[in-house]
Amino acid sequence: MMGRLNHDQGQLFYSFSLEEAVPDDHLVCKLAAVIDLSWVHAELAPHYPNNGRPSIDPELMIRMLIVGYVFAIRSERALCRDVQVNLAYRWFCELSIEDKVPDHSAFSRARNERFRDSDIFRRLFEHVVQTCIAAGLVGGEGFAVDASLIAADANKQRSIPGAEWSKECAAKAASRAVREYLATLNDAAFGAASEVRPKFISPSDPAAQWTGAMRGPAFFAYADNYLVDVKCGVIVDVEATRAIRQAEVGAAQTMIDRTEERLGLKPTRLAADSAYGSAPTLNWIVNEKKIAPHIPVIDMSTRKDGTFSRADFTFDKDRNVYICPMGKRLKTTGRILAEHKYRYIASTCDCGPCPLKSKCCPNTPARMIPRDINEDARDVARALTGTKAFEQSRRDRKRVEMLFAHLKRIFRLSRLRLRGPRGAQDEFTLAAIAQNLCRLAKLVARAPPLAATCVA
Repeated sequence: MMGRLNHDQGQLFYSFSLEEAVPDDHLVCKLAAVIDLSWVHAELAPHYPNNGRPSIDPELMIRMLIVGYVFAIRSERALCRDVQVNLAYRWFCELSIEDKVPDHSAFSRARNERFRDSDIFRRLFEHVVQTCIAAGLVGGEGFAVDASLIAADANKQRSIPGAEWSKECAAKAASRAVREYLATLNDAAFGAASEVRPKFISPSDPAAQWTGAMRGPAFFAYADNYLVDVKCGVIVDVEATRAIRQAEVGAAQTMIDRTEERLGLKPTRLAADSAYGSAPTLNWIVNEKKIAPHIPVIDMSTRKDGTFSRADFTFDKDRNVYICPMGKRLKTTGRILAEHKYRYIASTCDCGPCPLKSKCCPNTPARMIPRDINEDARDVARALTGTKAFEQSRRDRKRVEMLFAHLKRIFRLSRLRLRGPRGAQDEFTLAAIAQNLCRLAKLVARAPPLAATCVA
């Protein structure tokens, strides 16, 4: 016979277990198996007063933020609503069926005050990376670095020409995002990254860079910089910068130094695209950090008019001369030019009667070759090009591009919600935490029996 629900009489007592309501193979069970937040209270204790009304548990808010970024809930209002009705989210946040969910405004206050003062998101990120290291997911030998543009919460229609913006006028009625930017004017990642004034500036978020780097309509954006260990694609550092090359290259150096200092990780090789192949950057990687650069060299010396390029000349390091195809020497005075280059010049007596002059220097009396002061580092990078290790690094570097693709399509971080340098850094750090946790849960965690948390 057909069954029907009995609505005639309500049940006086219910036996309900939240743990039993969450499937063992749910992602939150795997996340709970690999994350430990017991240290959060001790970390944040100095930032809370000893008297007054008890605050919302900061561990609860951090767990809710992790849920928001892992499951691509892009609004804190929506996050509070989903935790209210989703039993799996409640279980991960350690809320009972009767516990009250915090108001969305509590996140804004905590994020702009105690969380930023304590740098808790950076500490949480490093804690997750250390967990990945302990689980054997970080090799520590090969790193890859790259940046991706994330649209800022800034409206083009309300922007002003860059020439009309001044920090004096902006400081008079500054919002939090503007104050944060004014505080970073000497920071190499933002104000000091370039002296070139942008074409447009957003008064609500002046740190956002007006850029057309995506080969489409220009927009306001930040650069999300990742330093990734290529063994399993674990993000070992993350940094927010202006969306320009100088800032992105500087962020790579900052992340490599910070990873070595805080995590004790220093790679033997670094993979990157040609944006990181400038002479000063390669010199820093090769001579200061002693890292093998698997990076294409930015080289503008190749000629396209059929005449000899610099590659057709041989450099004799011992004698500090270039040898031309006819065996003649090009010498230098040793004086450094404004472009941080030496100039090697052949003798007019050698070039004048030379049978190859029409293919070498048809429009000048003698051949001249510029050599960057950091050319030795560039030569090291060139020597690695085409090797098996270099080709493997090219394939490994795709892990970074995959992470950015997942960031935008799966985690839905294609546009920022928060403004200012600190807002961008908070969002990028939380997103990187979510990506690392998902990688850790996939490769390490196993579905715990009877919903009890454990690590395989």
